[in-house]
Amino acid sequence: MTIETLAIPTDEQIRSLHERYAPNEEAFELVYTHCQIVCALAEQLLDRCRSPLNADLVRAGSLLHDIGVYRLHGAAGQLDHDNYIRHGVLGHALLRELGFPERISRFCSHHTGVGLTRDDVLRQCLPLPVGDYTADTGEEQMVMYADKFHSKTTPPSFVNAKSYAASVRRFGEDKVARFEEMVERFGVPDLTQLAHRYQQPLT
Repeated sequence: MTIETLAIPTDEQIRSLHERYAPNEEAFELVYTHCQIVCALAEQLLDRCRSPLNADLVRAGSLLHDIGVYRLHGAAGQLDHDNYIRHGVLGHALLRELGFPERISRFCSHHTGVGLTRDDVLRQCLPLPVGDYTADTGEEQMVMYADKFHSKTTPPSFVNAKSYAASVRRFGEDKVARFEEMVERFGVPDLTQLAHRYQQPLT
């Protein structure tokens, strides 16, 4: 499937991409369910957001942001955990190959943590092309922020704001400050209802 126009893809088109590139059913369920949850979190936050954001673009970005994870699976279906941080640039490249516009492809490479800077890449010797991977638009910031409240751990779990702030502190106080700025801007989602719906723990 090649997306030739600037139109935002439908939910059905996005799901078909997940089904096409997932190496197995387990990977599909983990990644696609996570993307659906991030979408639900983002839409919940959008309802309270004072800034006018493109809700359709946020929805597509949420549902596509982790599609690059599939490209980290080997022939036997195992996930390359050591290179997991590359999933964003791999997803960006995949969507670009398929003809998606940059405004959609960027959701993949610009959602990691609270934004990776050129200095982060160099200082941490990350296996990424040297550059800035920060969320620049309001829509990108919303998807990146919503993503912080759910983790594809084993088992998958919801993460409250206090827990995420504590975990990101190891990368520097500037990262904590950046997250707190987003908390102030977008608010905190109600995780209890979603945790119950998906039968996943809240940490």
